[in-house]
Amino acid sequence: MADKNVSERLIGLLTVRGEDLGAEWADKVTSSLGGRVSRSEVHHELQELYTALVAALGAGSLDARSEAFGEVRALLTELSRNRARQGFSPTETAVSVFALKEVLEPTLTGKDTDVPAYLRFSTLLDALGLFTVEVYTRTREELISAQAEQLMELSTPVVKLWDGIVGVPLVGTLDSARTMVVMEKMLQALIDTGSEQAIIDITGVPAVDTEVAQHLLKTVVAARLMGAECTISGIRPQIAQTIVALGIDFGDIVTKATLADALRHALRRSGTTVSRTASQAGSR
Repeated sequence: MADKNVSERLIGLLTVRGEDLGAEWADKVTSSLGGRVSRSEVHHELQELYTALVAALGAGSLDARSEAFGEVRALLTELSRNRARQGFSPTETAVSVFALKEVLEPTLTGKDTDVPAYLRFSTLLDALGLFTVEVYTRTREELISAQAEQLMELSTPVVKLWDGIVGVPLVGTLDSARTMVVMEKMLQALIDTGSEQAIIDITGVPAVDTEVAQHLLKTVVAARLMGAECTISGIRPQIAQTIVALGIDFGDIVTKATLADALRHALRRSGTTVSRTASQAGSR
């Protein structure tokens, strides 16, 4: 059968029951989504898609990639992105397209033209279903990438510890990507606060190897280029032993065992004197 004849027969099958077919499609999709999307919302999405699909078939095309199906692809893109953001699976997303096969099947009249038309329509829906999965996958990748960036931002805070002193408490593994974020945020904080002292606290870093040490050294060098002195705190006995065993040389970089020691050093370097009150001295 020619595409034009198939399209005309499909339009006849899709419109023979009017709005009932679209309503049944919405019901089937809603049940497959476990009620996590309201029927009215699903009905609105699929009614637009149904109308666009019939219009595309009216143009005599059965190619899901053709210009005639541009509106259909646009609506499927929106639907797929919504499903991805709502946490649905790729299968649950594709069902929104594939369910139309089951809905259309009972409308077949047994005519010689019905079976070839239905098979061509199934192939078309398969292509559109794969399109929804592709869009879904891209959207999920974008969401995961954005979440990873947000987590990286949250895991590398830069805090103002004192006038002229900023601190970067690190927790977890330090890799190249995270080092760049640390460096950028710390340098920006030095500019914003006018600080000349920075403390990188690695108490929460589980292990220091050659790669981690190189990342720390690069961050310290970048701070120095900005005219700031950098102190590394959180050098526990186990980390100190590892650094010595690996032959890592921190050169003239000041290292301290605790954040308190590093802050005390930074305060002295900045010319700030901190004295205990009588009550604090008596409590010792």
